[in-house]
Amino acid sequence: MRQRQTLIRLFTEADLRADRPVALTAAQSHYLTRVMRRGAGDSLLLFNGRDGEWRASLASVGKRAMAAWPAEQTRPQPPAAGPWLVFGLLKKGPSELIVEKATELGAARISPVRTARTAAERVKDARLTAHAVEAAEQCERLDLPRIAPLRPLDAVLAAWPTERRLLVAAERAAAPPLATRLLREPSPTSHPDGLLIGPEGGFDDWELDRLRELPFCSLVSLGPRILRAETAAIAALACWQSLAPAGAFDARQQVE
Repeated sequence: MRQRQTLIRLFTEADLRADRPVALTAAQSHYLTRVMRRGAGDSLLLFNGRDGEWRASLASVGKRAMAAWPAEQTRPQPPAAGPWLVFGLLKKGPSELIVEKATELGAARISPVRTARTAAERVKDARLTAHAVEAAEQCERLDLPRIAPLRPLDAVLAAWPTERRLLVAAERAAAPPLATRLLREPSPTSHPDGLLIGPEGGFDDWELDRLRELPFCSLVSLGPRILRAETAAIAALACWQSLAPAGAFDARQQVE
C-alpha cells in the first residue's frame, strides 16, 4: 500500500482566496523544488494568520519561480488565544530556542526584555521571526506569535494591560506552583495570562519587590529545582497549555 505523501506547509503574507495565485518567494521556490523535489501539480498547504489554512497546487512561473493556486480551505482561522510570554533576553541560541518552542506551545505574543541581570544586549528581530515561521509551519499552527522589540522590563510593565494577569516565575521565592494558580484561578479566554521568565541568574531582589507591588502580577513556582531560563520558559508554557481553559486552543478541523 502506497504511503500518503505529507503535505508541506508554508507561511505567506499574501491573502488566501480560491483560485487567486500566490507568488512564492525565491527561498520557498528553492526549498520546494531543490530540497523537497516538488513540482508543478503537487499539493501543499498555505496559511497567513488571517484566512485559515488552504490546500493549493504548485505551478511554475519561469525557470526557477513557483506560484501556488489555493483551491479549498482546509481549516478556518481561530481567534488568537494563547498566553503572552515575556522573557529576559538570553544569548542568541537560547533566545531562538525560546521563540521556536513558544510558537509551538501557542504563545500569542513574545516579548524579550532587559532586566538587571540580562547579559545579552542585542536581538535580531528578523531572525527570531524566521524561527517562529519555521516552527508554525512544522507544528500546524495557523498564525504567528507577535514578536515585540527588545525593551526594558520597566517599559513593558508600564504598558501592561492591567486586566491581563502576569504570572512571574520566581526561583527560590515563596510562591504557589504555577499549576495550582492556573487550576484555582483560570484566566478568561478573552485575555489569557502573561508569563514572565527571568534571565540567567534570575531576577534581582529589587525587581521581585517591584513585581510583588504590581496588582496584576502574581509570583509562581516552577518546581523545586533551579531551571535554566530557556527550560523555565518552555516548562511554564507547557503547563499553561495543558491547563488552559476549554476552548483556549482550537481543535484541528480538517476538511476531507
